[in-house]
Amino acid sequence: MKWGPKEKESWFKEQTVKRSYQTEVVAKIDALRAKFDVQQYGALSISVERYPLLLIKSKAQDRSKKTVLITGGVHGYETSGVQGALGFLQKEAQNYADSFNILCAPCISPWAYETINRWNPKAIDPNRNFNEDSPAEECAFFLRELSNYDVYAHIDLHETTDTDNTIFRPALAARDDKEQDKSDIPDGFYLVGDTENPQPEFQKAIIEQVKKVTHIAPPDRDGKIIGETLEQEGVINYPLKKLNLCTGFSDAKFTTTTEVYPDSPKTTPEICIDSQITAVKAGLDFLKNL
Repeated sequence: MKWGPKEKESWFKEQTVKRSYQTEVVAKIDALRAKFDVQQYGALSISVERYPLLLIKSKAQDRSKKTVLITGGVHGYETSGVQGALGFLQKEAQNYADSFNILCAPCISPWAYETINRWNPKAIDPNRNFNEDSPAEECAFFLRELSNYDVYAHIDLHETTDTDNTIFRPALAARDDKEQDKSDIPDGFYLVGDTENPQPEFQKAIIEQVKKVTHIAPPDRDGKIIGETLEQEGVINYPLKKLNLCTGFSDAKFTTTTEVYPDSPKTTPEICIDSQITAVKAGLDFLKNL
């Protein structure tokens, strides 16, 4: 039987705070205020004081420049996406301020960040709900704010973890009362492009730089990654808009979703974060040279 309100409430009560959004994210954003404009575009209703939603912008936004968006923490448990976005702002973003208007929402799902969850407090996966009238307030706030911008490129930072198979899919099967197929977790970095707008050279440029930092996920025995056909080394495509994914919310010309594998014995948390930063840099370098 599918979960109703009682089952979702029971699941919510089982979740516990395991780390601090205020310490690990908000404090780092506050430290950037001298170099960037910081805008609060909403707050989660579960605690408006504890979970402000923050957008970081390069100062002096210029209409003659193209706007590049970096997002992280759509799934709060995907740590390097959040810390990679923050790391890019701390170390690299100023180097691109002359070329682009930079926008960054480093942690779209702060409650999920603290509780190390894929879902939000209502057991909703935000990354299937970036659509009009979204039931996920994380998405609704984000979409309302970003409707004010013309996004040229969007890089969304994610991870694929072992817990996708051990925790998330079993929970999804229980919530929806539907058996879920388990796919092999790719050991390495890969990208998800757009089936309708794949931009293969853009994806390739990112892979070529990231492979200098960490290993690229090989295809499985069927030549696929997470059940999808491999388009080129380390790249698969999804129909972004059809699935209501974060990178499908706009009409950006260039989009990609990074996927890091933090559970690999070949990586460390630092390598995972560096891979995310490198992916953003590589994408922007490619765009600068067009």
